[in-house]
Amino acid sequence: MLIKRPDDLKASEITPRPLYLGRRKLLVGAAAAAASALLLPDLLGRGRLARAGSPLGPLKKSPLSASEALTGHKDILHYNNFYELATDKESPAKLAHLMHLRPWTVRVEGACGKPRTWDIDELLKAFPLEERIYRLRCVEGWSMVIPWVGFPLRALLDRAEPTSQAKHVELTSFDDPRLPGTQARVIDFPYVEGLRMDEAMHPLTILSVGLYGETLAGQNGAPIRLVVPWKYGFKSAKSIVRIRLVEEQPVNTWQRMNPREYGFYANVNPAIDHPRWSQAKERRIGELFRRKTLPFNGYADQVAALYAGLDPRKLY
Repeated sequence: MLIKRPDDLKASEITPRPLYLGRRKLLVGAAAAAASALLLPDLLGRGRLARAGSPLGPLKKSPLSASEALTGHKDILHYNNFYELATDKESPAKLAHLMHLRPWTVRVEGACGKPRTWDIDELLKAFPLEERIYRLRCVEGWSMVIPWVGFPLRALLDRAEPTSQAKHVELTSFDDPRLPGTQARVIDFPYVEGLRMDEAMHPLTILSVGLYGETLAGQNGAPIRLVVPWKYGFKSAKSIVRIRLVEEQPVNTWQRMNPREYGFYANVNPAIDHPRWSQAKERRIGELFRRKTLPFNGYADQVAALYAGLDPRKLY
């Protein structure tokens, strides 16, 4: 290809300005039309993608919040368990853009008088949101302090009017076959978790739709997830699509996959080791040294009475 420098050009080879401007308008218009044609399907489908990090407005801080230093926003966004995306901690943040988060609905059904399917944006408007600073303790031994934004699960369940047969709550996450984690089928999908009814109705149990005052990112469980702060992190199901009120105790995903290591309750207990490692200490993300793990993750005063008379070794 011959490239001419400005000094090599003859005057006869220079396009007259009026013609150049006209051609330029034509090219710009053609480029814009082409771009519009290419982007149109994307723009039409973009309504299906949630905008993570959108502000959730002024929020009231809950008196139930922990008074501890928060884990950094970057750490919360980039160190995650999310098997639908990947099995390591860093990849979920890189792959979360693959999640289609709009439209999104949550079905509340089962042993209740008023079953209902909620659109996620309808939920955001229906229940007052507040900031809840909770400790998160994961079974692998790491922990965070996260300023969740959400509302009590009880508020949603009350709207459904549970019947006397509602003894437990089963929560089911999404199952998108397009995502790399679900394609790999490392665990059985969809992910299922469950709570006793009194646990689900406890004031500490919330449905979170954001953190740090913004809508959830995909890797953090967008657009809506469970947060049960006195239990190990795997109990807090992410990206929920169904909440079912049932009489029998649900069989949770990890309980079904590996019953020797994972039970139904999963209450944080430093005195009971995981079969492969100790739970006595934890590594708070952002800190250099390990710290002692607190019974019920520091929420014993609020929740220990729920388990009076039960064998603590069965609470895992």
